[in-house]
Amino acid sequence: MATRIINPVLPGFYPDPSICVADGVYYLVNSSFSYFPGLPIFKSKDFIRWTQIGNIIDRPEQLNFDGAGVSRGLFAPTIRFHNGKFYCICTQVDKLGNFIVVADKAEGPWSNPIPIPGADGIDPSLFFDDDGVCWYSGTRPVPEGPAYDGNWEIWVQKINPDTGELYGESKGIWRGALKNCIWPEGPHIYKFFGKYYLLHAEGGTGQNHAVMIASSDSVDGEWTGNPANPILTHRHLGRSAGVVYVGHADIVCTTDNKWWMCCLASRPYGEGKQRYCNMGRETFFVPVKWEDGWPVVSWETGMIENAYTLSGHVVQRSIEDSDAVDFPVIDDFNDTELLPYWISLRKRNPDFINCREVSGKLRLYGGQKITENGDVSMLVRRQTGFSYEACTDITCHFVNDNDKAGIICFQNERFNYRLQLIKRGRVVVLQVVKTAGGDEEILAEEVITGGRCDVNLIIRVVAEHQKLNFEYGPDERNLNVLFSGADATILSTEKAGGFVGTVIGMFAESGGDILSKEFYSDFDWFKYHVYGHEWINKQK
Repeated sequence: MATRIINPVLPGFYPDPSICVADGVYYLVNSSFSYFPGLPIFKSKDFIRWTQIGNIIDRPEQLNFDGAGVSRGLFAPTIRFHNGKFYCICTQVDKLGNFIVVADKAEGPWSNPIPIPGADGIDPSLFFDDDGVCWYSGTRPVPEGPAYDGNWEIWVQKINPDTGELYGESKGIWRGALKNCIWPEGPHIYKFFGKYYLLHAEGGTGQNHAVMIASSDSVDGEWTGNPANPILTHRHLGRSAGVVYVGHADIVCTTDNKWWMCCLASRPYGEGKQRYCNMGRETFFVPVKWEDGWPVVSWETGMIENAYTLSGHVVQRSIEDSDAVDFPVIDDFNDTELLPYWISLRKRNPDFINCREVSGKLRLYGGQKITENGDVSMLVRRQTGFSYEACTDITCHFVNDNDKAGIICFQNERFNYRLQLIKRGRVVVLQVVKTAGGDEEILAEEVITGGRCDVNLIIRVVAEHQKLNFEYGPDERNLNVLFSGADATILSTEKAGGFVGTVIGMFAESGGDILSKEFYSDFDWFKYHVYGHEWINKQK
């Protein structure tokens, strides 16, 4: 039986965590940007083991992501429970802006978004005060005009959370703990021990990211920063730290009166000083205790550690400890509904992506180009470990030249790898295609067959840290190497940019008219397996 907190609690691209407790059960939600379904939500009864119970944005009529780049879409949700209702407040950048969705059960269904007119900026949060007033907090450019990039402020205003109406005075309350602070973001207001606290991040989402806290006697009053700020960061450890980019946090008190903080951070890996974060920003837990009216985070070391006891003490992870989330290794697509960890880009049209047309198979009809912001046909899951294998049994039904399908390792439209079958005239070719900075390069290719429209093959990608190997064959026991040693660092945030992490899965791209649905591929199963439980505690 699991008895310890194991970090990262949510491995892979699960940034901007927010947490709440309702009737003794804990709920956790994350940003999802332009992936659909969006805002994954997890549940735990013991604070140790977590299960994904769905996605808050899971219906096309809730939000439209058409044309959005991977790192746009949904930023920084906050989840709260009040008077028997769950509230999630979030930002859809470039389109709706700030909005609220409401549910009676965390599993859903969640309401359609309730817009918040007049709510400038991003990273909204809700605070329900003792007097029944609900406060909106968010971050926006300073009203007099930013003096430098990132010159923003945290602001508050009263809100009706059921209608989205802001009322009363809109007031800027905080511009960061440090002089000339950049990007004060992710604000959360609480009332603990009769005092108000403002938790937020600043310093940007990169190396200087940090968690800060301030206190006040009223929500819209004068705020005083903790003299010990930042209360959590790894920026002082330098670029060789085992965990980097620490920030964007939320605090919860457990049912046994223990205090914990969830936050985001990244695990870099690679050779020597050339270390990169392919998995993006992940969710970690750290213990909190209170001294002299301020929280002290991970008090034994001041760092995010791999494992903690439930009382907050640092321990070494043992072989008996299991991961906090048990993601399936194999999906055989025997259910007509896809499991909640599968995501698609911008939308998931069941006419193009489904498990209903052929029993026990996933069918993908060819979509538009993966390298553009259109209607793509892609089903992926997050990379969660340094070394892994991703393998599938694919059958392609080719019609047009340049019909293609296969496995994709995808960071964004401009940085990805594809192991793909493609129709070229009278032959079908297997290729390894690298896209870096928008430029495509065929690393290797081999003719698989000629004169046939239906082709079945086992294809596999094996990641050995920052090296990718691409394999194929008639079955898993007889695989040939098509290309080995591809540079996976192009799939890192440091090289590809943006706010997401690498995802891995299946795609199909049509060489003809996608509306005709002539080309399709069937996937009998998909296997994703991580090797080992690697952790870097110390600087290297």
